[in-house]
Amino acid sequence: MGKGTVVLAYSGGLDTSICIPLLREDYHYDRVVTVAVNVGQRDEEIAVATEKGERFADKHYTLDVREKFVNGYLFPAIKANGSYEGYPMGTSLARPLIAEEVVAVARKEGASAIGHGCTGKGNDQLRFDFIIRGAGLDVIAPIREKNLTRDWEIEYAKMHNIPVPVAKDKPWSMDENCWSRSIEGGRLEDPSYHTPEEIYLWTVAPEKAPDSAENIKIEFEKGVPVALNGTRMKGYDLIQDLNRIAGKNGIGRNDMIEDRILGLKAREVYEHPAASTLLFAHHDLERLVLTRAELQFKQMIDEKWSELAYMGLVHEPLYHALNAFIDTTQERMNGIVELSLYKGSIRVLGRSSPDAIYSDDLVSFDSSSIDQCHAIGVSHYYGMQARLVMQRNQARLNKK
Repeated sequence: MGKGTVVLAYSGGLDTSICIPLLREDYHYDRVVTVAVNVGQRDEEIAVATEKGERFADKHYTLDVREKFVNGYLFPAIKANGSYEGYPMGTSLARPLIAEEVVAVARKEGASAIGHGCTGKGNDQLRFDFIIRGAGLDVIAPIREKNLTRDWEIEYAKMHNIPVPVAKDKPWSMDENCWSRSIEGGRLEDPSYHTPEEIYLWTVAPEKAPDSAENIKIEFEKGVPVALNGTRMKGYDLIQDLNRIAGKNGIGRNDMIEDRILGLKAREVYEHPAASTLLFAHHDLERLVLTRAELQFKQMIDEKWSELAYMGLVHEPLYHALNAFIDTTQERMNGIVELSLYKGSIRVLGRSSPDAIYSDDLVSFDSSSIDQCHAIGVSHYYGMQARLVMQRNQARLNKK
């Protein structure tokens, strides 16, 4: 007797594709329902996932949550200057949303378990499992539970006539959403291997970017981008336009050794042109608007927020508390940042804000609004304790 229905988080790639027959043959489920979640992948990726899901599964859903992803996950990441070990997070931000959408389908279909194609070595298994188990559903992870290798999966897919977009000589594992592309696997697992240009789809190499700089203007309201070059637009459209503009100028590549949650070091390659540009501009605007104390404390908050987001712990109470603090700082984060993009580099041309705590009159050398003599009294007391220590140390030396 079969086990009924299982719902599978489905991308159309190698791992999730072979999970369909595995769930039937090895786990004895009667129905496999696949769910592809559109968080801004290329149209052809969604089309492939939809076609394969409808062909190989008993039932398939394709869900468009792009605006939900931008408003509920990417905008908070911008406010928090969200990055992990020096790169803008993308995959980690999308996983909780994807898992929650799959949970909703599982409840609709009356399934007691959700399957995913994560390995036992990466981060995504934990991000998915946290959401699924939190919803009270069982987790099935065939790749992890059967300790499968990439080569075995490719052969198994061939046996079941499942087309997969990888070959043994180029077994890249790619993940994409509108904020980021990640590429790993194959020869990239060798840290000394030079990344082939063919894996990049969103960015050109900086040396092949245009020979003249491209200037852009980004407007923020309450910490989120609302306009690009004077044109107001929805968040998703702004990000896509900026991916194209920054990408053609060689902005937004990372080739790095990353520390995964489980402690493994992994070589990861990323593309994130819009994310790099928006985070750069947002952080610059914060320095114009926030106080020194706010900036110092928020840096610690941003780092903890990023760590929790990277781990997928979006329902950790601390995560919600950090968002509440961050949101209060962003109430005044209104303004415009002008940037120059040139051959992989970003440079600030200027910034302005109605909430700036900057006064050109007070800081100007040509202004007398501040009586400089008032600083004399401050100077007498400045560093007093350290000065006393210096004097006593000098006195000891003089006695020798």
